[in-house]
Amino acid sequence: MSQQDLLFLVMIAIGLTTLTVIAVQLLRKPKRDGKGAWYEGPWEDDDRPRQHDPRDPRGQ
Repeated sequence: MSQQDLLFLVMIAIGLTTLTVIAVQLLRKPKRDGKGAWYEGPWEDDDRPRQHDPRDPRGQ
């Protein structure tokens, strides 16, 4: 086994590891802690009263 063969095998191993890590990151479910959806931050937007939209046909 020459030095080029060893380099080729190392590069293949690095490439497969990289693809595996990317696949795991994309396929796993996001962590949920019961505080809302994964994209919602820790801020409390629901505590503020909503502004009345005069274009809303439902009224208030």
